Amino acid sequence: MVTHQTIGERDAALTPEDLAALRENLHEQRQFRQEQLRQFASTNRADDRRRQADAAHIEVGVKLAASARMVLADVEAALARMESGEYGTCHLCRRPVERHRLLIVPQARYCGRCQQVREAGR
Repeated sequence: MVTHQTIGERDAALTPEDLAALRENLHEQRQFRQEQLRQFASTNRADDRRRQADAAHIEVGVKLAASARMVLADVEAALARMESGEYGTCHLCRRPVERHRLLIVPQARYCGRCQQVREAGR
């Protein structure tokens, strides 16, 4: 039996190879963010000891650490969705997240349409 898929359906389908590559990418991102947070922590301790750190430098470090924590949480949530079988499903409309979107942003929680709606509402 031959089935005909539209371009959109083909684009939404993740192959086992896609999932393996995305899982590896997410693990690499998690490792990078964890190391980044360790470096921020050691830098902050050294800065505290010296007490000569510039306030702007500390503020940038705090913001970068917060950003790294957010990305790490997103990456870990995506890995958990992979384990539970919910990976690639939009959290709002429950439709598949576009394959090309996941290949660019593997931790994406929303399809492109829902992401645009969320960003427009900000």
